[in-house]
Amino acid sequence: MLRPKIPTMPTPTGIVTPPAVEPTAIVQHTPAPAPVPVAPATPTRPTVQLTPGTALALVGGGTAVALVVGAVLVSMLLAVAVTAASVAVCALVIRSLMSQQHKRR
Repeated sequence: MLRPKIPTMPTPTGIVTPPAVEPTAIVQHTPAPAPVPVAPATPTRPTVQLTPGTALALVGGGTAVALVVGAVLVSMLLAVAVTAASVAVCALVIRSLMSQQHKRR
């Protein structure tokens, strides 16, 4: 019932010519000479040498990045806290207004 149908190969139309077969010749190769050992290549990139000035610059740059990221994260946390506090104050005001309406009736 759920067997896949396998497509059949279509029959060619027109004149069919067999593929041309070329005879192959046997050629004897002489063995290749042994490869000459190659000296190891010198590195293309120069090695990085840290001087006290560059090390100090790297430490200063890392510190600056850490301070900036920390300031951004703290400001985002502060924004969330301020928003939560304002929503809480709004909820208290609305609750107060609603309770005063129930007392008046």
